[in-house]
Amino acid sequence: MANGKFISYLRVSTDRQGRSGLGLEAQREAITRYLNGGDWSLVAEVVEVESGKRNDRPKLAEALAACRLHGAILLIAKIDRLARNAAFLLSLRDAGVEFLAVDMPNANRLTVGIMALVAEDEAERISARTKAALAAAKARGTKLGGLRPGALPNAAEGRAKGRAVRSENAIARAADLLPVIEAIRAAGAASLREIAAKLNKRNIPTARGGQWSAVQVQRVLDRAQPAVA
Repeated sequence: MANGKFISYLRVSTDRQGRSGLGLEAQREAITRYLNGGDWSLVAEVVEVESGKRNDRPKLAEALAACRLHGAILLIAKIDRLARNAAFLLSLRDAGVEFLAVDMPNANRLTVGIMALVAEDEAERISARTKAALAAAKARGTKLGGLRPGALPNAAEGRAKGRAVRSENAIARAADLLPVIEAIRAAGAASLREIAAKLNKRNIPTARGGQWSAVQVQRVLDRAQPAVA
């Protein structure tokens, strides 16, 4: 039995499956069976119609942002078919969001991190084989473009990045919140106080888990849309 707030992420690989519901209903049923009652709420359902071979997953990014805003758990119906997709796994590992996978209930951020390392290792092996092939081609006299390795960050840059973590997190959360605030404005909320009330009504907590005020809304807007000098 589950407790808390959840956002479900469903994926189908073709437009036809998305329109017909083929595969989606089975995933919804699996999620319902997994939750099996309890004191929980499904905040939203996000559906991705995307090939498993593609790395960009805008709907997954949307679901992760919603989880961060609501303090919800990402609920995935099927992860097994995506277990070799490094981009998907890295998104889960690095998103700062807890998740549950119905078909792999023991998976967590640690095991997904390990799966991502395996996927990355395979990608590196493929890259190494590609470089070896290019070197062999160059040895045969084939003209190749020059490599331009990027400079590694120095220690001072590393320390600066460490000091900037809080600021980066605040800016990232503001970016998550901005589309929600714009939607609230479009619905007729004109003042910061009205926006704060709508955020509270939607049960979206502040970064510290509290209630919104006009001042806090202004801070988010300042971070998301810095004034142009």
